[in-house]
Amino acid sequence: MRTPGRLFILAVLAAATGLACSAVAADADGRASAPRQTLIHDGIERSYVLRVPAGAAGGNARVALVVVLHGGGGNADNAEQMTGFTDKSRSEGFIVVYPEGSGRRKDRLLTWNAGHCCGYAMERRIDDVGFIGALVDRLIAAYPIDPARVYATGMSNGAMMAHRLGIERSGKFAAIAPVVGTLFGDEKKPPHPVSALMINGLLDKSVPDRGGPPGGRFTGAWDGTPTRPALDQAAFWAEVDGCSGVPAKDAPAAFTRWQYQCPANRAVELYLVNDNGHAWPGGHRGSWMGDRPASSPDATDVIWNFFKAHPK
Repeated sequence: MRTPGRLFILAVLAAATGLACSAVAADADGRASAPRQTLIHDGIERSYVLRVPAGAAGGNARVALVVVLHGGGGNADNAEQMTGFTDKSRSEGFIVVYPEGSGRRKDRLLTWNAGHCCGYAMERRIDDVGFIGALVDRLIAAYPIDPARVYATGMSNGAMMAHRLGIERSGKFAAIAPVVGTLFGDEKKPPHPVSALMINGLLDKSVPDRGGPPGGRFTGAWDGTPTRPALDQAAFWAEVDGCSGVPAKDAPAAFTRWQYQCPANRAVELYLVNDNGHAWPGGHRGSWMGDRPASSPDATDVIWNFFKAHPK
């Protein structure tokens, strides 16, 4: 049985990831959130929210699919509100899906099994890689999705999960974009190249850009394995993708960006945002306890532009 202390840890983790824990939210037009759809995987009923823009459901043109993963302690509504990816999908014509992690409650305080983090999903070794892979297969079978343009992004624990998807499903995802996430240093190299864009904050105390133990709000939610510095994420994917060893560095006022020289159809970039903590830059603050996101760059714009430029 989950103790009150463990529930408190997960609630605080939700605040650390900038995610409120409400189960019902409104979309950008003020309408109630779409009902959850479900998929049985590994004997467990899993849920997700799907947004299909007008014209994408029955058209002949193949469209991209973006998988957006909430942070630890959050849910699909939180991810949709924080990132604004539904608005972006409407304006750009791609399909977006918000899968939900697992927990003792079906609609809140949900986590992903990213290996060394986090909470319920990690402790019970939930097969989240298999679930998301099965979900992508279902959507490709039901909608005119281009299999060469399937992408994954996520926040915090969801960012760690995006890394894991890129590693363990490298044949399925063309590119990933973890936001305020990390690697742990024991990841195996995937068999296929995957373009990768990482965004981290210099003020992040939950997943510090210099690496080491996650911040105090993650206490009890991960297995104690220290995280790697933010730049190591880029170095990992640069090696996977056969990119040059020394990235070019660009430093506008709001952030510093590293870009590797990569073979054709591959790319690796990392942004370190100066005034961003554990938040989605350019997005919405998920709770009153969460860090305030930097206004620049707009992570959703940056991520979508990166995705559409890098199909499989």
